[in-house]
Amino acid sequence: MILEKYELDGVISKATKDMMLWQTERGLLEIKKNTLATLIKLGDQQRGCVFHGQGKLLIDAIVETEQGAIGKSIEKELNDPFIMLGETEEIQKHLAKASEQDLAKIGYKKQREFVDIAEDLCNRFFKKRRVHETRRFNGDRGFIFAFQNEDNKFDVLVSKGSKLIYKAMDMVFVSKEGKVLLKSQGDVVCKSNEKSVIIKKDKSIIINK
Repeated sequence: MILEKYELDGVISKATKDMMLWQTERGLLEIKKNTLATLIKLGDQQRGCVFHGQGKLLIDAIVETEQGAIGKSIEKELNDPFIMLGETEEIQKHLAKASEQDLAKIGYKKQREFVDIAEDLCNRFFKKRRVHETRRFNGDRGFIFAFQNEDNKFDVLVSKGSKLIYKAMDMVFVSKEGKVLLKSQGDVVCKSNEKSVIIKKDKSIIINK
């Protein structure tokens, strides 16, 4: 059996308008017009993109408890290359061939520079994930986003239906159908409907019913 793997198609495009790549009641991810993009393929199918330009990521990672609000709103400017895995059909409707001038605006002298950076990003991201895990993700109504962080690793956002997972250097946030889990700064908060459990970093436990 021949195992398929993710690879870039090598064609450099640009966004012809501002685009919302992901949006739910918990957050959004938007890229600006002229952001560069190259498609990621799995076999003969488009399964994602690498983007580089300007954008923003917003996530409401706040959990309301009887002890008050725990967590924070995440707001990030997306000025570095990042990976998106998921459906690209709608995105491709708003992509056009990028010119040398478009590349120069982002800081590239030639197309190969962007392709090399995108390939390195994908190689490092997929190298740490088992083959069967990446092959089974087909982008059906779901998305995976990977953002390089200060430790040269990846902050990862996974969204499918009501499920949201965000894992960064300093926190883990999971939300699904009214249930929330937050781990941040040594504290852990679990909430289901109106019930919550808070485990403090000193191991003390607070239960609200």
